[in-house]
Amino acid sequence: MIKTESPLNVQHWLQEQLADLLPAGLGCLSVRRSPCIREHCPACLSGEKHPSHFWSGRIQGRPFAIYVPEELVPEVRRCLENGRALQDLLSQAVVRYIKALKHERTRRIHKEKK
Repeated sequence: MIKTESPLNVQHWLQEQLADLLPAGLGCLSVRRSPCIREHCPACLSGEKHPSHFWSGRIQGRPFAIYVPEELVPEVRRCLENGRALQDLLSQAVVRYIKALKHERTRRIHKEKK
């Protein structure tokens, strides 16, 4: 027999799953290479330029970017990985929640017919 879950069970499951996925964020972490202001910089003269990390995404529908210092890059990457995992988790949650709601509706309809 397949165990059915209630909408409340789905909510509890989701809360448990969320604990491991925080902090979470969406967007993209990228590296930009830019020239510096020094006149005879070897990196700039070679065309290599200077790398810097930026997070980019949207805030209230508008494009936004912010500089990320090198030492914070691993934590920001983890945050973005958690964000992708959270998106997947939310997709799973809505499917489970809909199934639970439909099961409750079916039980209620059968109960009303009796």
